[in-house]
Parts: sequence; C-alpha cells; structure tokens
Amino acid sequence: MVLETIAKIIKVQLPAYLKRLPLPETIGGFARLTVSEWLRLLPLLGILALLGYLTIRPFLPKKKKQRDSLINLKIQKENPKVVNEIDIEDLNSANVCYCRCWRSKTVRKKKKE
Repeated sequence: MVLETIAKIIKVQLPAYLKRLPLPETIGGFARLTVSEWLRLLPLLGILALLGYLTIRPFLPKKKKQRDSLINLKIQKENPKVVNEIDIEDLNSANVCYCRCWRSKTVRKKKKE
C-alpha cells in the first residue's frame, strides 16, 4: 500500500505538477511572473536550493569547534587561581620553559640564541 502510494506520486502526480508550473522560457520571463505564479514555483525552488546546498556542503570550510573557553580544563579546578612555585636551583637547565596552559603536558627546551 505504501509503495503503491509512493509510485503514484512519482509517476502521476509529480509529472502533472511539473507540467502545470509556470516556467518561463527566458530569464526575463521571471520578471513578468505574478505573485500567484511565484507561489506555485516556491516548492520547486526550495527543493532545488536544498539539493544545491547539500551538493556543495562537503566543499565548504569547516568551522572549528571551540572545546571550552577555559584554558585549564581539569587541573586544580577548585582553586580560583593556580600558582606553583619552583626554586630556580631545582631546575636542571636554565633554558627550560614550562607551559602554563596544561594542555601540552610537555616541557620545551628553549633554543639558545
């Protein structure tokens, strides 16, 4: 029953709808269409716009998702401000930078200039 209904829509009603559409033969003919003719064209134009968008969507640039506006996502979240003190004598090298964002989890050695 459902497939018969779909087949009837595709084979009978859709061609009849397309035949009744007021499609002008030239581009300038669109300017002469009345409001009621534009309203009859609206469903077809909407479907064509949707199909066009779905076709070009894979080629559009992707938006980068921002994980969180906070930099520190998990370390000492109960503290309003995280401060760690280190004695300079405890460091093995003077040319070391410590990352404060906690995301990289690495210590980078500073290049000598």
